[in-house]
Amino acid sequence: MKTIEDLDVAGKRVFVRADLNVPLSGGSITDDGRIRAVAPTIAKLVAAGARVIVASHLGRPKGEPDPQFSLAPVAARLGEILGRPVAFATDTVGESAKATVAALGDGEVTLLENLRFNAGETAKDDAERGAFAAELAALADLYVGDGFGAVHRKHASVYDLPGLLPHAVGDLIATEVGVLKRLTEEVERPYAVVLGGSKVSDKVGVIDNLLGKADRILIGGGMAYTFLAALGHEVGISLLQKDQIPTVLEYLERGKANGVEFVLPVDVAVSASFPDLKTHAPVTDFEVVDADKIPADKEGLDIGPKTQALFAEKLADAKTVFWNGPVGVFEHPTFAEGTKAVAKALLDSEAFTVVGGGDSAAAVRILGFDETEFGHISTGGGASLEYLEGKTLPGLAALED
Repeated sequence: MKTIEDLDVAGKRVFVRADLNVPLSGGSITDDGRIRAVAPTIAKLVAAGARVIVASHLGRPKGEPDPQFSLAPVAARLGEILGRPVAFATDTVGESAKATVAALGDGEVTLLENLRFNAGETAKDDAERGAFAAELAALADLYVGDGFGAVHRKHASVYDLPGLLPHAVGDLIATEVGVLKRLTEEVERPYAVVLGGSKVSDKVGVIDNLLGKADRILIGGGMAYTFLAALGHEVGISLLQKDQIPTVLEYLERGKANGVEFVLPVDVAVSASFPDLKTHAPVTDFEVVDADKIPADKEGLDIGPKTQALFAEKLADAKTVFWNGPVGVFEHPTFAEGTKAVAKALLDSEAFTVVGGGDSAAAVRILGFDETEFGHISTGGGASLEYLEGKTLPGLAALED
């Protein structure tokens, strides 16, 4: 893949496909990690005299403008991070976009409105998607792909557009790919993986592939209860995917055969009801019980202190750690202790530590950890997982020379 250094960008209109899909609440950005992640690439292009056109999706609008998914707040925040004005086009390929791009001078930046406000961005029909890509291509001279969180999507701005313009990868994608190679091709051992989140079904592919690569797989979060149920334990009203139990049993057997250790919770924090994540109202009925003694009327919401210590022990001597998915309902203070413990264990280890995007990355920031102390915090949860599953990512394939 070519990099920015391989392009002559001075005076050129450079289309940067970023991933600025940040969480919003009441029109305010609650986590600007993805904006900060791509800012160095944009700053590098600005310093080289490029006329930078940034584009991204946000949320899941239905192929037409929807004010709740506008990128206007992102333009303002990007300008603050870059320390320079960022012009905002109120459409993607319409009159506003054309006029805003035309007005750009060397070293100036504009952000287009949400790409998914145009149905062509996500169209399944190749011709419709290609037509939108052609309209985007008319705005620019060069293309830089730096939206790692979107490279697993076969979308117009990710897959079709690079084929219409001279292209290169941005620094963020180059870094992400380098990190993922260290997790798949150049692994230092012991290699430990921590998988959390809600559902086993979301992680089936990555577990399947890691059974041939990892030394230990630590299971937490909602998905742990399907593993516990597979072992015959009562899980009460905890999140459970009964249809995944045969798959889980198969993985446990394959783990034994391949020398891969599965580490499951030995105790859990439970409650009779799910906590209020808006008010953070105190949970008065929670208790910690052994993982094989969950009451029938209670729900597991976090790993307990014995499991926290066990996980820390299993991570202490690792040389490589990949963590994807919180191990409890970290958004509520009562059930954040397990996720805090995992984060601390990563920081205490001497391993190369990778936090795999999405909720894990948000948890690190929300819980007050210094993200620079981790080896790498990925910006692409779904993309990272698909790479680790061994899948071809359309957006990366399109950026090959």
